[in-house]
Amino acid sequence: MAHTDHDKALLVTEDGRVFRGTAYGKRGQTLGELVFTTGMTGYQETLTDPSYAGQIVVQTFPHIGNTGANPTDNESAQIWVAGYAVREPSRIASNWRSETTLDDELERDGIVGIAGIDTRAVTRHIRTAGAMKAGIFSGEAADKPVEELVETVKGQPSMQGQRLSDVVTTKESYWVDPADHGWEGEPVATVAALDLGIKGMTPRRLAERGVRVHVLPAASTIDEIKGENFDGVFISNGPGDPAQADPEVQFVRDVLDANIPLFGICFGNQILGRALGFSTYKLPFGHRGMNQPVLDKATGRVEITSQNHGFAIDIPVEGTVEAPESRFGRVEVSHIGLNDQVVEGIRCLDIPAFSVQYHPESGAGPHDSSYLFDRFIELMQAHTAQKEG
Repeated sequence: MAHTDHDKALLVTEDGRVFRGTAYGKRGQTLGELVFTTGMTGYQETLTDPSYAGQIVVQTFPHIGNTGANPTDNESAQIWVAGYAVREPSRIASNWRSETTLDDELERDGIVGIAGIDTRAVTRHIRTAGAMKAGIFSGEAADKPVEELVETVKGQPSMQGQRLSDVVTTKESYWVDPADHGWEGEPVATVAALDLGIKGMTPRRLAERGVRVHVLPAASTIDEIKGENFDGVFISNGPGDPAQADPEVQFVRDVLDANIPLFGICFGNQILGRALGFSTYKLPFGHRGMNQPVLDKATGRVEITSQNHGFAIDIPVEGTVEAPESRFGRVEVSHIGLNDQVVEGIRCLDIPAFSVQYHPESGAGPHDSSYLFDRFIELMQAHTAQKEG
């Protein structure tokens, strides 16, 4: 049952700002990195995106929960956000697909939230001061002195330096078959997908195009895919600091050394960048939402993309550069974020590998970037033809 009382709740930041509202979801306390997302729809996909692990998410769109919740729209088996902050939770859930309310879903998964705060003010603060440590306190936890709550917030670890892929990855490998997603005929390719926090829609998008996908835990090694004759390797999105992903970086280097076609998204883009020898850095407040404009340099086309990242690759935006790991040859930036000129994609010119910093699976979000899955299939088919030729 959803709560009918109006327990007070506090959102407290590490620099001492306090936003007072009402409890939403589970009562108690939660800590995390405070970030905002600009999506006007898709709150279920946001909440169940493993890339949000460890983060308190502020929805900039004011009205949340109006279509309720259903199991179909979830991107994973649970809600991953550390906390949830909204302006105005819907009083009713009204949609023919709705099976429960968002408040009930938050309480079921133990997510402490806050409602009734000025999310515009919170967002402006983050945009000015950057993503920061924060906490939500409700019920008895909200009765403690504010000074004590600020110290509790300050005492949590920073997102920079955290390794979270081991927390969110699948415990066991599994297959996603094209025949289960409307594909008729033989598969066009078989792909190993490294799950660093993969969303359910991603292997489905590949399966819809005839690709058989073997989703593997984050700790997998090259030995586990070499004997399987995979046509390509996919590196997923995920939470945490890419600078702490040395095992995954080594995995990607082994894939590149084996000359297996590779496609990465989001965290996978940062992992490919590191594998090539480039460094990563933390963005002031990151890119989160499904309305982020990106330029595809090859076509001059602007895509509206779904994004969720707080780190980026440090690589020259213009021209072609030699990878610091020189055996991998030349690299160029393929996509650029139009809001701040951040690198949104890279392409290797001498080996079959590319990646983007966003979510082409559109769960939820626009479908402008779906061609990237087709580009991956074309890369694999061209590579196979070259080997056979």
